[in-house]
Amino acid sequence: PCSRSAESLGRGTGVVPLSRPTFELPSRTSLRTAGQSLKEVFTPTVRLGVTGLSRAGKTVFITALVRNLMIGGRLPFFTPEAEGRLRDCILEPQPDDAVPRFDYESHLARLAADPPDWPESTRRISELRLSLGFRPRDVIRRTLGLDRLHIDIVDYPGEWLIDLGLLEQTFAEWSRDALRKANAPHRAALSAEWRAFAEQASGVPDAEQAAIEGARKFTAYLAAAKASEHGVGCLTPGRFLMSGDLAGSPLLTFFPLDLAALPETAATSLHRLLEKRFDSYKREVVKPFFRNHFLKLDRQVVLIDVLGALSRGPESVSDLEEALTSVLSAFRPGANSWLSSLYGRRIDRVLFAATKADHISRASHDRLEAILMALTQRAVGRVTSAGGDVRVMALAALRATREAEVRRGAEPLPCIAGIPMPGEVVAGQVFDGKREAVIFPGDLPSDPLAALAHPGRELSGSAATFVRFRPPRLVPALGFGEPAPTPHIRLDRALDYLIGDWLP
Repeated sequence: PCSRSAESLGRGTGVVPLSRPTFELPSRTSLRTAGQSLKEVFTPTVRLGVTGLSRAGKTVFITALVRNLMIGGRLPFFTPEAEGRLRDCILEPQPDDAVPRFDYESHLARLAADPPDWPESTRRISELRLSLGFRPRDVIRRTLGLDRLHIDIVDYPGEWLIDLGLLEQTFAEWSRDALRKANAPHRAALSAEWRAFAEQASGVPDAEQAAIEGARKFTAYLAAAKASEHGVGCLTPGRFLMSGDLAGSPLLTFFPLDLAALPETAATSLHRLLEKRFDSYKREVVKPFFRNHFLKLDRQVVLIDVLGALSRGPESVSDLEEALTSVLSAFRPGANSWLSSLYGRRIDRVLFAATKADHISRASHDRLEAILMALTQRAVGRVTSAGGDVRVMALAALRATREAEVRRGAEPLPCIAGIPMPGEVVAGQVFDGKREAVIFPGDLPSDPLAALAHPGRELSGSAATFVRFRPPRLVPALGFGEPAPTPHIRLDRALDYLIGDWLP
């Protein structure tokens, strides 16, 4: 039996005879496809969060940043650009299907219109992916073709970031804090109607209706406070003013109570209902945002209108300092915080940027940065002690003015020149949005603590800080037919700090 051939075995038993295996060399196309797939796997992605407090200019910052990178703008202090290593910048498809895309094209169109206009402000979270091609310094990276970086820009309202403070507050603690702010002299009149209702809320027989009506009046107060001349704000909950798809939801139907003044009947009905809604808001709105978006960021920009706060007075400056302290708590959770187990210390660089630096002369830029540093110094240690890095900078992502000089006798005065928006008043003149105005903005004090103690006192031309200037009209770039790079102040330095080390 052992002498039977494989062929006879195959015929007699139905077994298929073994054959020698054959191999096909992969085609050039398949190799190229595999190489591209491998390259994509190893392409790093940096997630850059952009947020800001009221009137800070988040949308303009992102639009100007993207346009300068795509066109090849004037970025002499962005190291990869200065070294001639940037190759291209393209917009990639939106990476997160569940997050709205940042409407870059529409915002750019408003800046390129005739006359130009400012883009609409941020009202919700949005995202945009850029892909930067560059020439690596490292020989190994060049050999492997690792020459791209994805940048996911995540834009979200600063009010959502301030909401982090709610996570470590009980309903009673939040109520005390909200009532303290509502009773402040510059807000007492704005909150009067809501406070009067809250005092009588225990007399409303239907707790649900009391919650709905109280939340409506409380929201109206928050909106009035934000729109007021002092509106900077550390006002929570942030979603009350930006409800989006939560409009009408029970999650937004609660308000603070003066618990010490309530009778026992209210404590067992209305109080419990509002406390339940407050806890639901934290669980269903605040925590998912920080878990799904904030905790995935690598770098963060916080934009702040310091000049606006200074010009509006001490109450506005105090609100700004409180808001910044709340914002900074997001970057360094306490040792016993629920967030400690989730945080992972991903955000290792935070840039606090004082915007609208084009509203003062360049001689005062260092002083503006010093004032912002003084506003944040009490809380900055929370970030740096965790191994992160914080930098303060004065910038204008889109410069709306130019430097000018006016002589008063023998004394030269550093001024700014720009086109005020229609309806703006300068020195008693109402502007139509076409004529240029030359303004002496005054000098910021050399001592930042003096500016915080007496806001506006040193600004002999403080009216300049109230003026809204038209953005410059972006002319077409030669050969592209698209808007040219935007003029800016220190946008390149901001870029270098935020992503320069990701382009080795």
